[in-house]
Amino acid sequence: MDAALAQRLDTLWRMESPALIARLARMLGGDIGRAEELAQDTWLAALERWPTQGVPDNPGAWLMTTARNRAIDVLRQHQRVAGQHAQWGTELEPQPLPLPDDSDALQDDIGDDLLRLMFVACHPVLSADARVALTLRLLGGLTTDEIARAFLQPEPTIAQRIVRAKRTLAAKQVPFEVPRQAALPERLGSVLAVVYLIFNEGYAASSGDDWMRPALCEEALRLGRVLQQRLPTWPQVHGLLALMELQASRAAARVDAHGNPILLPEQDRTRWDHLQVARGQAALRQALALGGADDGYVLQAAIADCHARARRAEQTDWARMAALYARLAQVQPSPVVELNRAVAVSRAEGAAAAWPLVEALAEDPRLQEYAPLAAVQGDLLSQMGRNEEAAEAFARAARLTPNARERALLQARAGSH
Repeated sequence: MDAALAQRLDTLWRMESPALIARLARMLGGDIGRAEELAQDTWLAALERWPTQGVPDNPGAWLMTTARNRAIDVLRQHQRVAGQHAQWGTELEPQPLPLPDDSDALQDDIGDDLLRLMFVACHPVLSADARVALTLRLLGGLTTDEIARAFLQPEPTIAQRIVRAKRTLAAKQVPFEVPRQAALPERLGSVLAVVYLIFNEGYAASSGDDWMRPALCEEALRLGRVLQQRLPTWPQVHGLLALMELQASRAAARVDAHGNPILLPEQDRTRWDHLQVARGQAALRQALALGGADDGYVLQAAIADCHARARRAEQTDWARMAALYARLAQVQPSPVVELNRAVAVSRAEGAAAAWPLVEALAEDPRLQEYAPLAAVQGDLLSQMGRNEEAAEAFARAARLTPNARERALLQARAGSH
């Protein structure tokens, strides 16, 4: 198989596997493990056929049809076995065979297979971290390694967490359904976290050769918009959508003609999608009207709005952003939030004011291998005229990032000092 075809097939799998697993899980009554197995079997069949016979015009439809047929075969086999057991005098009853198409009987509150599976994977029988990790694996198309970087956790820890989560869901026989109103609050937080992590992986890919993965951003935005439509009274839903819309509005200006990253201060803001900015600002206003001023997503959206309102980088209200980050650090304590606050402080008050904040964060064990921390150190050292130290910091950041585009940018910055 040539490299171009292999890359195309990898992209297809990332895009199609979440919907495939979600549909199979619904057909199989919520058996996520079995749904994954059938999805993998279907993909193996595609890999055997497509390199010689060609990729279908609609590969997603081919995969879905093949997977559904395999699921129907499994259910029919189950019915035959159950019927035999019934003849032998046991009390086992066969499950009715689901219809092969989307009938009204199969719809629920959300009416979206991916969201349905998200809420199942975010069931309270799992820890919060396990819910997010499992859903990212099943529906985000992310590898265990990518999830580990998003969590700032070792890869084996995340792998074990995902395996245990699947086993727990199977053991507890969690139903394949969206929670009703009373159970929604405790599970919505994990779902929103999953959607945002998917968006982040698309917006700034943690590994690979591309700076962005637009398909992941689009999927996260799709899920966020569906959530907004179905849960219109929840301020955090509007806040998350506002944040994603505002960040995604910069997509066209974030890379040059060769796919190399362009940092925010150097971006051509006329290339920002101002209709998308308007959608994000409208969602932010709705979140604030619903009383969500202190929600973490709403605060981050307000920070993104500070960028959106500045026609030129030098017009950015960094003092307001530093205050918003300070409030976010109280509401949602995190070393990454503190690092972003330090950056805002450096823009508002100068590098010397921010340096003690960054030095304190350098002692946090969670950030020891975190490339953005080293990059911020390099930026501040450069501003303070400590060029040799800045070069070392940028070189360290380059070594720590697995993303090829970001690594090249950081290496260039190291070389410029």
